[in-house]
Amino acid sequence: MSRHIDRDELIRRFDLQPHPEGGFFRETYRSAHPVHRARSADKRSASTAIYYLLCDGAHSAWHRIQSDEVWHFYAGDPLNVYVLEDGGALTVHRLGNSLEQADCVFQAVVSSGRWFAAQCDDAASVALVGCTVAPGFEFSEFEMANVDALLRDYPQQRELIISLGPAVTR
Repeated sequence: MSRHIDRDELIRRFDLQPHPEGGFFRETYRSAHPVHRARSADKRSASTAIYYLLCDGAHSAWHRIQSDEVWHFYAGDPLNVYVLEDGGALTVHRLGNSLEQADCVFQAVVSSGRWFAAQCDDAASVALVGCTVAPGFEFSEFEMANVDALLRDYPQQRELIISLGPAVTR
């Protein structure tokens, strides 16, 4: 575990708010340049970015979006980003300080349309990360998973799917 990080100080300093999938966040960037998504006539920002804090045992519950999302590690303890792949496979990206922990990476990509979730190793952990989405994030394309449907589609990941179901932010 890295040096102590005060979650309350991070929440105040970065003006973080509870996120519907768990943890805390604040949008830090929304591109003024619009783009068109190939499948619709909707305009959206070319890119968006947020700070995202996981702490107090909270997790990012299973969800998906219709854009690629790049996760960036900033401070605190490592966290795992779990991605359900076609055919039932699971990819685990371990975000953390890769200069201090050989099993960690500073960045990881979740491809558009994939179900994913994230959590720290234990309830005492604090992880401050960022997420950059392109084309930009819109809540209208944010989809929380139905756990029963995920269990039908990914039965081999049963324990993980249940443990990372809908979150409660503390």
